[in-house]
Amino acid sequence: MTAVISKLRTGHVGLNVTDLARSLAFYRDALGFEPLGEGEEADRRFAFLGQDGELLLTLWQQADGAYAPAAAGLHHLALSAATLDEVRAYEERLRGLGVEFAYEGVVAHGEGRASGGIFFHDPDGTRLEISAPAGAEEAPAPVPGAPTCGFF
Repeated sequence: MTAVISKLRTGHVGLNVTDLARSLAFYRDALGFEPLGEGEEADRRFAFLGQDGELLLTLWQQADGAYAPAAAGLHHLALSAATLDEVRAYEERLRGLGVEFAYEGVVAHGEGRASGGIFFHDPDGTRLEISAPAGAEEAPAPVPGAPTCGFF
């Protein structure tokens, strides 16, 4: 009997960080992730983060330096909000924490696209996005013909 194969979805994401305490505070305070557990394994420390008890992100303190956009691996981590108002609420919270943004305010995923969001960096420079599927039609696109990822 052949097993039925369902569509895959992202489970959780693991990020290497340089300072676990700093990154844990960022993802907790800036994005509202709940600490689900912490531990140590050999020479590295880690923390599990999530929402409503579901694991979404694991932070591994094992990086020697900041995020390297030109290296193979993660391009950016995209998070989804239900509405553009929620995206703007995160933007306000992030600005209050002094977070660095890639663009000023909400940008569309492309000229005239309904989807859009904010693009910013975590303490190690990892590129992050919070977007909503609709409401950004009047927002500028980062550059004409921009891809939906928002980072180049």
